[in-house]
Amino acid sequence: MTDRSNLRFALPKGRMQVGVLALLGEAGIKVRVDDRGYRPSISLDGYDIKILKPQNIVEMLHFGSRDVGFAGADWVAELDADLVELLDTGLDPVRIVAAAPNALVTPEGGLPAHHLTIAAEYERLTRKWIAERGLDATFVRSYGATEVFPPEDADVIVDNTATGSTLRANGLTIVDDVMRSSTRLYANPRALEDPHKKVAIDHLVMLLRSVLEARHRVMLEVNVSAADLDGLIEILPCMRHPTIAQLHAEDAYAVKAAVPRSTLPTLIPQLKARGGSDIVITNLSQIVP
Repeated sequence: MTDRSNLRFALPKGRMQVGVLALLGEAGIKVRVDDRGYRPSISLDGYDIKILKPQNIVEMLHFGSRDVGFAGADWVAELDADLVELLDTGLDPVRIVAAAPNALVTPEGGLPAHHLTIAAEYERLTRKWIAERGLDATFVRSYGATEVFPPEDADVIVDNTATGSTLRANGLTIVDDVMRSSTRLYANPRALEDPHKKVAIDHLVMLLRSVLEARHRVMLEVNVSAADLDGLIEILPCMRHPTIAQLHAEDAYAVKAAVPRSTLPTLIPQLKARGGSDIVITNLSQIVP
């Protein structure tokens, strides 16, 4: 019998699972998944964990049989679920787009004014998009492989795409963006009203956010003379303030800061130009502000 005080945690089945398990693992949370089982073990106490399809996670969170879980933002929007977004992991980024055969697209990159048949798995999102664009259209529900509908069975499709390569391979051109989606952590609002569960949820979010923050930063260490110290610190994009320690028997300092990884190509030459030397870059595992 499940302990109702446990945090009922849902993990996604399928392609999303790899990235989610890696994120949990980097946060020090071990999840052991049996090849055929749907109830893995987790290294955190007080958790009731279950593997579900992402669409089902959205539904179970909405109805309250799960307290917290990972799902795609597209299905939360499609199912109009009453959920609280806790964290955008940035994993599995996709665009929900409208696409049509190249021959149907107007020179301006839009759609013709005549009646259209539009196929999609996303019924709510598609009907909303049709209404917002003022299109004369009939909606047709697809059940996967939506890209094969045009031109015989649909004029336009609404589908998710990461790179657009599948659409291009089927002779389709993107004519509009409906929304952007990624894997995110959601909670049932009532779970956040339970003090015991809220503590557990906040703890989980803190651990996962620390990994996501660390993925975008590196630890940079640089030596600099006392005369050049202020000028070097001026350009250092640290989180708050750098750590500064005087070097032994020298009128110089060691400066240490967690900086965005993306700044390194321009930052390192700038540090050298401002008197920096002995620059060391180290990968980070977690950053907790």
